[in-house]
Amino acid sequence: MAEKFHTLLLLALPASGKSEVRKFLTNTTPDLFHMGPTIQLDDYPYVHLQIRVDEEVEKLGLPRLYHDEDGGPFRAGTDWGALIRLLNEDYAEVLSGKAENPQFAAKRLFQRFDDASERAGGPRRIGELPANVQAIVETKLEDEARAHFAEKAAQIPASLDGHTIVIEFARGGPEGATKPLPLNYGYAGSLRHMDRSILERAAVLYIWVSPEESRRKNRERARPDGAGSILFHGTPERVMFEEYGTDDMEYLLQTSPVPDTIRIEPEGGPILIPTVRFDNREDLTTFVRGDAATWAKEDVDKLYGGIREACDRLWTAYTGLKNVR
Repeated sequence: MAEKFHTLLLLALPASGKSEVRKFLTNTTPDLFHMGPTIQLDDYPYVHLQIRVDEEVEKLGLPRLYHDEDGGPFRAGTDWGALIRLLNEDYAEVLSGKAENPQFAAKRLFQRFDDASERAGGPRRIGELPANVQAIVETKLEDEARAHFAEKAAQIPASLDGHTIVIEFARGGPEGATKPLPLNYGYAGSLRHMDRSILERAAVLYIWVSPEESRRKNRERARPDGAGSILFHGTPERVMFEEYGTDDMEYLLQTSPVPDTIRIEPEGGPILIPTVRFDNREDLTTFVRGDAATWAKEDVDKLYGGIREACDRLWTAYTGLKNVR
């Protein structure tokens, strides 16, 4: 039995505190939370780069490929699954210890986008554009794409021994939607696209806030220059209502046959994933956005206690479920 979580899925509605928890863990002793040094994966950089593709395509007088408007809802629900397919590839890179360093970064990134979309049941997009348009967009995004590959490579350690891989993303559905959410939406819709080999070694730490609080914190964190930032980007208000107006985590916990688990149906059949909610409905995490040197001891103690309690409970579920798998 491993002494630490191998893979932790850090999930929540936008602005709920996921990235703040990630930052907090890097500034504390991770083994207190049953973790080793963390390797952190996130699908938001892909969303940002797709928005950049939309901006450049629109400048050329063509329809946007991914979003209805600037940063608006996805045009196809399958794009949520495509993002998970991209994370599967990033995870495989971490396990292999070999980072991709393509000669033409934007061209390779766009190929990954199209391949992931197709595997998730969606359309190929960039590859269907006229060749001259593809060439222009590749040139415009080459530097950003190269930086993206470099940032991914920097995440890969010399050895995985003792590390915990943390994968962060947000999912949801329209405000007022009934459960289960429509196909492709929510955590059930996305996690079915995750490689089974990841799910078999994963536990879920869910940061729990209400949709109303998520919207409030999203407005609060947004900075004009924060579009590419994990901590300071703002999700458009329309998206907050149409794609994050609710989520299905409580439903999945309530309908699972085993307490502190959720039941997911990836390729190969159903699987139970150990899952615990960290209650952040009374905001414990916003202070982490500041410099660690300015953190008040009282705030640190409250956050430490909350995460420690949730991780201890999650560890019990994780080790107990591993014993029966």
